[in-house]
Amino acid sequence: MKMHACGLLALALGFALPALAEEGRGTTGKGLHEIPDPELNLMRGRYTVGGNEVAWFGVTMISTWQTAGGQSLQGALTLGMDFSKGRTPKVSFTPSVNITAANAPLPASAGRSIDGSGLANVGGLVQSVQVAGDGNRASNAIHLNVRNDGVVPGGDGGAASGASTVRSGDASAVASFDGNAATLRLSIDGQGAVQQWLRNGGVGQSIQLMADGQQAANRLQIDLVRQSVAGNLPLAQNVAQAITLNRGVGGIGGQ
Repeated sequence: MKMHACGLLALALGFALPALAEEGRGTTGKGLHEIPDPELNLMRGRYTVGGNEVAWFGVTMISTWQTAGGQSLQGALTLGMDFSKGRTPKVSFTPSVNITAANAPLPASAGRSIDGSGLANVGGLVQSVQVAGDGNRASNAIHLNVRNDGVVPGGDGGAASGASTVRSGDASAVASFDGNAATLRLSIDGQGAVQQWLRNGGVGQSIQLMADGQQAANRLQIDLVRQSVAGNLPLAQNVAQAITLNRGVGGIGGQ
């Protein structure tokens, strides 16, 4: 998983590492040097040599969709990356998807269309809602929790990658992680899609509805546990490597 996890490692460090507060001279630590501002400007973030570093990076995604006809789609996934025991993170993935049948036929949506294909080209943080209908409710929410010197979650926590899929008629729910990207998607043919993703260089939430009386919601929570370098020397080495990995990678933005 070391090569596959590099992109998400860069994203985790981009969220967690503190900004460089002031310039310094000389060296800090054995074999490590302060990086000049012109070079820092080419990187995704600004990093300090010391301080607290990422020991655990966890993501929880939950998506729900209730149609006007009573059909319910639900999906969730948890992704954890444990950096506390060495350079190579221990990755865990747990998916969950569910669909309940509708008690009424799906409404007609002829003549309505939504195009969100451009979101695939956007980096950083993305939240999008596209609606072609009446009486709909949609929401996207992202929460970030950071704990210093906290306890790293234990246990196996699921597989290192995989996918869970369920389909009922025109509706489908998929939660997957392939080592490079985690994706949660609920969709109904001709009615739209509700999805979330975490990939190299981007985190996103999208809701597309082409019917009336729909209720959809996305919730994404990112948990970071940071521990002091003094208590975990391998993490200090990870920081130096991550700076090299992040060269040329776009920053996290907002919309």
